[in-house]
Amino acid sequence: MSGWSLRLLGVGNASAVELGSAMATIERDGAPWLTIDCGGEGLTAYQRAYGGIPAALFMTHAHMDHIAGFERLFVAGWFDPAHRGEVRLYVPATLLPLLQQRVASYPNALAEGGVNFWDAFRVVPVGDHFWHDGLRFEVFPVRHHWPETAFGLRLRGSVVWTGDTRPIPEMLAKFADADELIAHDCALEGNPSHSGIDDLEREYLPALLARCMLYHYASAEDGEALRARGHRVGMPGEVVPLHAPVVA
Repeated sequence: MSGWSLRLLGVGNASAVELGSAMATIERDGAPWLTIDCGGEGLTAYQRAYGGIPAALFMTHAHMDHIAGFERLFVAGWFDPAHRGEVRLYVPATLLPLLQQRVASYPNALAEGGVNFWDAFRVVPVGDHFWHDGLRFEVFPVRHHWPETAFGLRLRGSVVWTGDTRPIPEMLAKFADADELIAHDCALEGNPSHSGIDDLEREYLPALLARCMLYHYASAEDGEALRARGHRVGMPGEVVPLHAPVVA
């Protein structure tokens, strides 16, 4: 056992409430280490799994099913002296204006005043990489809705999380070349912002698809249909063993 794992807090698309928000936590020796996104149902699943709130998060993009837990996270962090100003947010720099507009710009974060929304957090704007707890992550743009608004994440040798995306063979050729598990957006049918299984089977070589674990699908029935086509499909609450990261 490497001591590394990925807990799927939710695997559904924006409408699949029963599958939970598409969100995950990388675990180190069984403890939460870095959480990806902050959906409403996903934050509830995090609290059910670990208690408390995430100490560190990476944000892939600013659609509401991935950020709807932020108001609760703000309140929990601000009113807990142990977490106030210490919840670390790794945010691609081009996402910061969108997050400000969508979650932080409401007048008075608290009705009583005296606090800015971001006072509850330690915001770390990131470019193509960042360091967390001594290990280097790579960040890369994906194809979702609009250029430079959605990003994937790689912990070399361990895991790649695509976030919401269309097929990205050129990115995975570069950012998934060290035998990582690839957690990939996929539904039965694609659209201009999301991958469908026909898209992935057309765009990806079988060896790459064999490393993919599919998430962000529409229903439990769709998940079974994806499995029937021979693919690995993530389940809400599943804990997936990972290879130990490659230290650069």
